[in-house]
Amino acid sequence: MPNNIFTTEREGQLHFFKNFGIKLDENNVLIANTDGVYNGNIFEFKLSINNTQQVLFQAIKYLSRLRITGNPVPKNILLISLNQTKVYVFDSGDYFGEIHEIYYGGASKNNDGLAIKNQPIEIDYSMGIGADKVLKLLKENNYTKIRINEDCIVGWAEKFYRENPTAKKGDFLDDKDGGEIRKPIKFKDYILPFKEKTNIKFKYLMDKLNDNLIKKELGAFFTPPAYAKKSAELVRKAIKLVPKDNDYIILDRCAGTGSLESELSDEELEHTIVSTYEYYEYKVLLERFNGRVRHIIPPTDDNVEFSAGFVANADALSEDYVNNEIIKQYIDNPKCTVILFENPPYSDASGDTIETGKSRNVRKNSFIATEFKNNFKSKMKGMVPSKELANLFIWSGFKYYLRQPTDSYILFSPVKYFKNIGLVNKTFELGFAFNRKFFHASPSTISCIWWHNIDKNQENFTLHAFDIDTNNTLDVSDDKIIQIKDIIIRKCYKSPNEVYFDRRILKEDIADGVWCGADGYEAPRQKSTATENIYNKNIIAYLHLVGLMFNGQAKNLTRTTINLRKNGFYLRNDNYLEKLPLFAAKLYPQEKWYQKDVYFTTADGGDRYTKDKDFLKSCFIFACLSRYNKCISFTGSDKRFYKNELCFNAKTLASEQLGKFKLNSDEKELIKIWESVLAEARKTKNYSKKLSYGPYQIEIELNTSHKDDNDKTVYDYPTLNGELENLKKKLKAYYAKYITQKLFEYELLK
Repeated sequence: MPNNIFTTEREGQLHFFKNFGIKLDENNVLIANTDGVYNGNIFEFKLSINNTQQVLFQAIKYLSRLRITGNPVPKNILLISLNQTKVYVFDSGDYFGEIHEIYYGGASKNNDGLAIKNQPIEIDYSMGIGADKVLKLLKENNYTKIRINEDCIVGWAEKFYRENPTAKKGDFLDDKDGGEIRKPIKFKDYILPFKEKTNIKFKYLMDKLNDNLIKKELGAFFTPPAYAKKSAELVRKAIKLVPKDNDYIILDRCAGTGSLESELSDEELEHTIVSTYEYYEYKVLLERFNGRVRHIIPPTDDNVEFSAGFVANADALSEDYVNNEIIKQYIDNPKCTVILFENPPYSDASGDTIETGKSRNVRKNSFIATEFKNNFKSKMKGMVPSKELANLFIWSGFKYYLRQPTDSYILFSPVKYFKNIGLVNKTFELGFAFNRKFFHASPSTISCIWWHNIDKNQENFTLHAFDIDTNNTLDVSDDKIIQIKDIIIRKCYKSPNEVYFDRRILKEDIADGVWCGADGYEAPRQKSTATENIYNKNIIAYLHLVGLMFNGQAKNLTRTTINLRKNGFYLRNDNYLEKLPLFAAKLYPQEKWYQKDVYFTTADGGDRYTKDKDFLKSCFIFACLSRYNKCISFTGSDKRFYKNELCFNAKTLASEQLGKFKLNSDEKELIKIWESVLAEARKTKNYSKKLSYGPYQIEIELNTSHKDDNDKTVYDYPTLNGELENLKKKLKAYYAKYITQKLFEYELLK
């Protein structure tokens, strides 16, 4: 073989592989960031090897990483000095203990201190006999058997279940009858039998490997790769702010299984510090990023304070974490820029990124929670932002970690932390809106924003909304991100609860009456949550509204007091016209995902809307004809008859009020359709002359149906059903034409 002079390691590596018949496109050679693994051989290429000990240490770090990620550990270590055409061959079995250590930082750094135990075999592969010796090594296919422990159990479990998709959990670890790790069969050439007693951490990890989880790739992305890649663009923009000659860190205190970090480059990872509170996720982080990131908190499993499945000393909401020496050395260094890059846990109506159980309660009484309560006051009355874990992460991020104008926070979160809580008054640089459908949640908006650590009070900003085209395949690698529109996010200052709720207690009010469930029908009081009941002849309904956001329990209009939490007030015969716009606002049809968790109901416009009589009329007509108005007529268990007054039927309060309005052509058409509905309703078997009916009660009690022989729904009164559907369609158009714009104009919606 001629003696070649190479200018790059890559050039020499490719030449070596070609020369010895190693085909990269046919063999899984370039794995785990190594220079190559092939038939029980690991390669480490250098243009010239001047310090064999240092290069060997680098290769051993890669072997440790292979062990942790569930990859067989090659027996032969081949250090190749390209321009000298020499191979130094070591036996990895001689370094069994070193391979079972965990290493942090880049594999090529800090490689002093390894003692060479046996002198290597030196081969000059430019000679025919030397090349023949290398070829023999490449055919050996021998491996050093490793010890299974908590460091590597996740990686080897993933390998086992991926290669044996029909296997059960016990097939891998069964303390009674054995299992693969106690009696290796599939892995007999790769692992030593596990003979230790199962400890609490080991058992916990195995319990997490349920059949559903392990049949996915362990460490599966909770942040879709397409979105993680997009967010990495913001990280790179933040890195550009790092002053020349400064160090920087990328800190993720709630990294989970490292989905955000998956799209960072090797160089960026060498500046990254990650931690997670959940022990299983911690082990996945070790599997995926050991030796690639600057630090994992805590550094080794021996440092873990294990507590019922959690890593107590990786709890970012604890005082100990704030004072963690590993992180603090960078925070206290004025020559180091800090970039927070996080998707904190949050809990809202549409989400599933939620911590539950005892741990959640503990964290809500944590050091950060206490400090937050003592030092932050929401700009909106009645809110308790400390209940939201995401708020604790966001507040503490700016409080304890960001200190310089060059620092940044790249943050995934619903926008309410900015819109109505007022947690951030920093410089908005750039932001995206992503579809939470791809986060294993219902379609809605999650923002990803780059906050620059420079004080600034701003009223709004614009997010670029991106959806994902999955190409109708399960393979996420070919998903494409698509920009669809821009969304303006505006601050909100006052809640409808704070301004518009009628808190009057009249002298005629008595503590009596019955409660309704969310379906409008009488139901027992929920003693722990429901408000006290009040009865008064002037009470015609109860309006239950929750917060600023939209969800299934955010709006209820019922005839009597609802048995839910105390977030409502009574509609009386002297206030209902002014209050029904609040109901209309909560029914804003968020038909697109980028409208959800973005549009809020507010009271920022004050009472301006009450001066618009046409707007009041429109909301009144809409409410009385809406199927979401669940006021019904019924006789209660207290023997009182509760008449539905908010419907255009018989001599109701609403019918009388309707007669006082001048109706336009669209309204006349709506009333005509309603009269057709009522006419058809009177023809049904269950119709009662004693009741005043609204669309909801007609639909529930009179628009009956049955299943035919093909399990298809057949309506007993098809004409009635058709008229109800027509009413829904026309009412939707009426809302869009006469109500929507004014809701925004009067800031009932923002």
